[in-house]
Amino acid sequence: MSRVYNFSAGPAVLPEEVLKTAASEMLDYHGCGMSVMEMSHRSKMFDDIIKTAEADLRELLSIPDDYSVIFLQGGAHLLFGGIPMNFLHKKAGYIITGQWAKKAYKEAAKQGEAVVLASSEDETFSYIPDCSDLPITDDMDYVYICENNTIYGTKYHTLPNTKGRPLVSDVSSCFLSEPMDVTKYDFLYAGVQKNVGPAGVQIVIAKKDFLTDDVKPYTPDIMNYKLMAEKESLLNTPPCYGIYICGLVFKWLKEMGGLEEMGRRNAEKAKLLYDFLDQSKLFKGTVRKEDRSIMNVPFVTGDKDLDAKFVAESKEAGMENLKGHRTVGGMRASIYNAMPRAGVEKLVEFMEAFEKANS
Repeated sequence: MSRVYNFSAGPAVLPEEVLKTAASEMLDYHGCGMSVMEMSHRSKMFDDIIKTAEADLRELLSIPDDYSVIFLQGGAHLLFGGIPMNFLHKKAGYIITGQWAKKAYKEAAKQGEAVVLASSEDETFSYIPDCSDLPITDDMDYVYICENNTIYGTKYHTLPNTKGRPLVSDVSSCFLSEPMDVTKYDFLYAGVQKNVGPAGVQIVIAKKDFLTDDVKPYTPDIMNYKLMAEKESLLNTPPCYGIYICGLVFKWLKEMGGLEEMGRRNAEKAKLLYDFLDQSKLFKGTVRKEDRSIMNVPFVTGDKDLDAKFVAESKEAGMENLKGHRTVGGMRASIYNAMPRAGVEKLVEFMEAFEKANS
């Protein structure tokens, strides 16, 4: 069977070149006679893998020396709880732009005073609220955002004015899709299963002087981010194979021309799809134009039966995982780095034909 065009929001499509390299090295990594998933995390071989991955990531993002890079196990849900364990002492501000920011806020509220600074829930998270003058107070330990909202297809194109308070951001579904200035953040993290690797790995990039020993007394060591940084992600057995795949993706990104080139390609792919949606009489996007994501594109026909027909027929045509999230309905195309332009072109051609057949 040939490969499909996989529009899944995550776990998501990975570059074929990366998968082929991983397949070729599955039984024998660089002549060591074993797979990466079999080798000790304390071995020289794996030490080279994780250190090279970090060095390549630092190069891609121009991460300065006063920032730590940490490879962690677990999904974003673990950080929803871990962030307030580490950093919530007095109060924290949360901007609610989707389901994941809302879940993060609820986890923080279990541990201390969490304040909702702004929300777009009134319109099913279809826009990013004005964050230029939020009710941020000097006693807030941090301001938290989810930068790209996978379910709802929105993206912060301007970061909030935090009024000098530290910015903490979940960048899972936009990570490495375009250049970003990490110095604007005090703590950012990404679940790699959207754009970088297999589920089970979290990458944290944090300002070293933001990391603290003053964590809540019940914080497990593997959720103490300063300790994990000091141990160079090796306090415990890390998700070795996942980190190896991330490292291959970092190499692939560099070979493709880095994040400037990737951002150009992603913007081009997104424009193809949005341009069609903007002139279509059947399909419509669900997001305010100025807040659109270039990674996740939700759209609807307005007819649930027609939406279901579209999803079924697109699957038959070799396009998988186009069904939208239950809270939005309709369809969603996630067009991450590894989605080729040809996949978006095929989707648009299919949408054109579907519209003609169902008008």
